[in-house]
Amino acid sequence: AGSASGARPPQQAAIPEKRNWLLHMLYVRQEYDACLEAVEESLVASCGMSEYALYIKALIKRQRGEIQESLQLFQAATCLNPRNTCNLKQVGRSLYLLGRHKAAIDVYNEAERIGAGDWEIMHNKGLCCLYLKQYDAAIAALKAANALHRHDATYIQLGKVYTLQEDYRTAIEVYLEALEFSPESPELLTTVGLLYLRMGENYKAFDFLGNSLTLDPRNPRTILAAGSIIQDHSDMDVALVKYRIAAVQTPNSAQLWNNIGMCFFGKQRYVASIACLKRALFLDPFEWIISYNLGLIHLNTGQYASAFHYFSTSINLKPDFSSSYMYLAVTLSRLDDFDNACSAYEKAIDMETDHLFELNYAITLALNDRPDRARTHLAEFERLFGQLNEEARGANAELLEQRQLLAEALGVAVAPIAAQPPASGTPDIAPPRVQEGE
Repeated sequence: AGSASGARPPQQAAIPEKRNWLLHMLYVRQEYDACLEAVEESLVASCGMSEYALYIKALIKRQRGEIQESLQLFQAATCLNPRNTCNLKQVGRSLYLLGRHKAAIDVYNEAERIGAGDWEIMHNKGLCCLYLKQYDAAIAALKAANALHRHDATYIQLGKVYTLQEDYRTAIEVYLEALEFSPESPELLTTVGLLYLRMGENYKAFDFLGNSLTLDPRNPRTILAAGSIIQDHSDMDVALVKYRIAAVQTPNSAQLWNNIGMCFFGKQRYVASIACLKRALFLDPFEWIISYNLGLIHLNTGQYASAFHYFSTSINLKPDFSSSYMYLAVTLSRLDDFDNACSAYEKAIDMETDHLFELNYAITLALNDRPDRARTHLAEFERLFGQLNEEARGANAELLEQRQLLAEALGVAVAPIAAQPPASGTPDIAPPRVQEGE
């Protein structure tokens, strides 16, 4: 009896979950160092059997960029509780961040099999399919996610899939449906505006971009797109005011400095234009359109060797843009390299049917004593030019003047066309501009 009264009761087994409240409190307070200390204590006390401690530690590791370590911890938590879909979702997320998209899809399929319908599973599965370029599977998964719970993020990714397939109309329909759900989302409004801009519907684009700027007046992506439309309407001063706001937010944007440079070109301030474009080229030396625009300015200012250099660079970066070959041909003609100029013209014409290509080629041929070939290309120019509407035919006074002079030199009769008055300060060369949209 005496020995029985002096014996100690056996120690109760440690409960792994008893410190979960403390881990949660430290994590939500973002006291990560203290949280990790508490996690280690909990793991030691539970002999590594605390599922929640492993889960919290994995979240912190991933937030600190240690993705591989977080994956191993989430997998350990999954081993403790294989039917917990939260663990599986986090395993899939870590695999996705590591670029192991096929493995992530397998994990999401397993999570989908175990649990009920979950928006996060379907959305992330769609993202993995998108990166694997399995567009049909991505569309199916993202639509399933939206059927479970509508989210702006899912609509944006679904529209992105259609955009990658170049199905812009369907992408716009997706974004418009999203706007019914979130009518005051600047990101959605900007994305719709950019799609309309890509399709050439500038008025609709400007409407959506204006609504976006009303909600978020300092969004550099929206300002860049809206400024580009203003630029296209030759209102360079207003565009520069918009770009000044964007420059505060994104001072190292190559697209922004490219557009600023083309604004100065439109105002015929060539030194400022070249300075801005060279800054853009420094920020993004592989953006073809910056080299293209630099080539245009040097061609316009008579610096033909520099223009040749920039047009050649632009063609190397984007060999499927026909206007680069046409302006390269003009440059070579000014450098008295007639044979290569003809080759460049032929390449441009093979790539695209354009009346301007034919006219410039005819002028070059006439200047180099090739009147018969010049008449052939002038006739082709007249055919293509006649297919344009009356407003388009009278929009470029210099083109009409060159047409008339060439016809007189070749002894060809052409119908006179009245030129419309050009916008003040607008150069004859109207190059495209970089617009934010990829």
